[in-house]
Amino acid sequence: MPKVSSVVVPYASYLRVYEPLAAFPDRERDHWARYARRPEHPSYQDELRRSLADLLPTPPVPVPVHESGDAFVAEIDGVVCVCPWRTRLRGWQALGDLSEELPAPVLDAVLPPVVRRQAASDFEKWLVRNPDARPWIRTSIWQIPLSWFVLVSDDEREYGKGTADEPPLLRYRTPMVQARRRVARGLKTLRDSIEEGALIDGLMDIGSWLEEFHPRSLVEVDYGGLVHALPQGHLEEDRSAADMAEAIAALREGDGDTAGEAYARLVERWRTVRERQFAS
Repeated sequence: MPKVSSVVVPYASYLRVYEPLAAFPDRERDHWARYARRPEHPSYQDELRRSLADLLPTPPVPVPVHESGDAFVAEIDGVVCVCPWRTRLRGWQALGDLSEELPAPVLDAVLPPVVRRQAASDFEKWLVRNPDARPWIRTSIWQIPLSWFVLVSDDEREYGKGTADEPPLLRYRTPMVQARRRVARGLKTLRDSIEEGALIDGLMDIGSWLEEFHPRSLVEVDYGGLVHALPQGHLEEDRSAADMAEAIAALREGDGDTAGEAYARLVERWRTVRERQFAS
């Protein structure tokens, strides 16, 4: 594999699903089995650098011409699981979201309308051949959607300060069955307590997505490049999953005051993070 730049590309966080090899069709399973045996695998930074590199040519290439054959690999209790990058599919989906995130003049400057129209046409044709396609990875910029923290527990938190050779790490990993159970219980509690809201909508969306994967999969919430943008003290003190669990448990017990205090801590923490993108 060609050597990639050591420059850090920060600020993206990830929700990933790692599926066991048994979940894949035979031909694809053989590919991932061989891939998993490689001595080294690319990192999330490598994936992000490659996608950003496609935006440098003129005109830019918003979606890769060919689908990536790379994946993230994890071994859980002796079972090899992979999380395919599927950068082409995710590129199309991200392109569709840009119109809601960027003002029209900015969007036209970054990706001219003719480029976007061609990409949309290519996606429509591709979907006809791949109607059941779905990504194994969801990405968020400058934040972690609060609904992601419902999937995990504080005792699943993995934190590393980093070294001269290794970046800091903050992530949660949980079995799929636990993630689905927490989504279901969280949704029931929220619906019993409040009529509607962004948290309920987010959980419904994630719940539907998780149902598409093998029940023995692994779910990962990874702070990714955010660890490079936040002070070490902020990372060490971040107990977002614990705050979310406390808020939902308090709602379940009818304790609105405690629920409000826990949720307010969570909202304020991530408001502060989002504001960093505008800092000079």
